[in-house]
Amino acid sequence: MSKIAVVTDSNSGITQAQAKACGVTVLPMPFYINEELFYEDINLSQEDFYAKLEGNADISTSQPAVGDVLDLWNSLLKEYDEIVHIPMSSGLSGSCETAIMLAQDFDGKVQVVNNQRISVTQRQAVLDAKTLAERGKSAAEIREYLERTKFDSSIYITVDTLKYLKKGGRITPAAAALGTLLRIKPVLQIQGEKLDAFSKARTMKQAKATMLHAMQADFKDRFHTDEQAEEMWIQVAYSGTDRTEAEAFKAELQALYPNHEIVMDPLSLSVSCHIGPGALAIACTKKLAENK
Repeated sequence: MSKIAVVTDSNSGITQAQAKACGVTVLPMPFYINEELFYEDINLSQEDFYAKLEGNADISTSQPAVGDVLDLWNSLLKEYDEIVHIPMSSGLSGSCETAIMLAQDFDGKVQVVNNQRISVTQRQAVLDAKTLAERGKSAAEIREYLERTKFDSSIYITVDTLKYLKKGGRITPAAAALGTLLRIKPVLQIQGEKLDAFSKARTMKQAKATMLHAMQADFKDRFHTDEQAEEMWIQVAYSGTDRTEAEAFKAELQALYPNHEIVMDPLSLSVSCHIGPGALAIACTKKLAENK
């Protein structure tokens, strides 16, 4: 049986400490803040990032340097036979295409997964890859499974402010001004490649209800699960350093789905760059079948 290393990036929300505990490797995402280079969870904490974001620092996302990726793979291949590399969604960053191109020089030993996940759904793909490796699957078989099931997840996000969507050019200044005046909270979705508009609400309570109903509709219509959605993982994610709203939302979901262990994680900083602090998300991912 091949010895397989599972690699992801910090967009998965997996911290360096968590990665060490569960036996995976996390490549930190680079950020330029006022033209200075930082790495997520290395020399850039969640607290530092949001302090700089709210202080109107000039923040831009980047992708891991080619040399850093190659050095990591070459180092791991001294200990492992194969690598499964799971970057963030190809629709949200160029790092996936870069990794696919680099992997061509590794004679199939590095399998790059393009399953269009981000944040808590990417995290689950990493954990599934680890389980499949423990079941004796090859790196190629793991990649094939994860790509075949890439649409077996949903994320719905609501934002607290339109400022950062405007700043990133995702909505026009006029739409942002009108939305702020009317106190509109857009609900966005990620299903596959990109962040899309889904609905809008006037209060956080309304936005949470919209996201919950959307996910329940997905349970029924897309995933064909039972009422308690036993075949799904349910996840909550948030941006910013205040977890109060997220904790309350998690408690609401736990009451509705008492048999679930609901995971709650901060949204990745790459996503938070575009939506700002105070965002709240609900996600679901289909569980790995026992016989896979």
